[in-house]
Amino acid sequence: ASAAIRRYVELGHALNATALDAIGTRYLCLLNGTELEAIHPPSLRMASLEPSACSQETKNLLYQKAKEAFSGQQHFPAYYELILPYLGGAPAVDLKALSRDDVNMNISTFVTLRKESVLSLTPGEVQGLLGLNLPELARWQDRSPIRDWIQVQKQSELDQLHLGLTGGVQEGYINIVTPRFPAPSSAPLGTVAMVFPLLPALLLSLLTVSILS
Repeated sequence: ASAAIRRYVELGHALNATALDAIGTRYLCLLNGTELEAIHPPSLRMASLEPSACSQETKNLLYQKAKEAFSGQQHFPAYYELILPYLGGAPAVDLKALSRDDVNMNISTFVTLRKESVLSLTPGEVQGLLGLNLPELARWQDRSPIRDWIQVQKQSELDQLHLGLTGGVQEGYINIVTPRFPAPSSAPLGTVAMVFPLLPALLLSLLTVSILS
């Protein structure tokens, strides 16, 4: 299938709606960057694709194609339903825009969004995205990327959602992310958040010394 698609594109054929229907969701994830670029954006209006099982790079490229395909409907309620299958590749700025449109995103969709995009959202923006589905956030709070999102939010702002979310940054603490080096045979490098309390006494001492000098 991959060889057939590659040959089709090499012969100069665009991946239009007919070709995308032939490829379907089953072979969609086989497309490489060059083949994805060959997709004619308007063809996505007539194709039914589901890229959730594809690589993040593929999701990102397909999202940009879909955004171009449906750009003329961004200010209509139907836009969200049209772009929904491709939201796994959406950047944070586009999710922030959707948060103002009362889209009532399902929690199952929310957890498939790009992790870096989710981490950039404020509690208010997450509330805007989920809408009526906001209570589901508490039931999924131990799952990534929700768990990671909670850990970088101020606990006081999480409390304003009235969902009982815990694990946010407490006032008067600094959240510092440092590299975590695994044992030689363990998993790849990750990160671990280390929380250090501020030292008001030390700050006061430094201020006093500065005044006296």
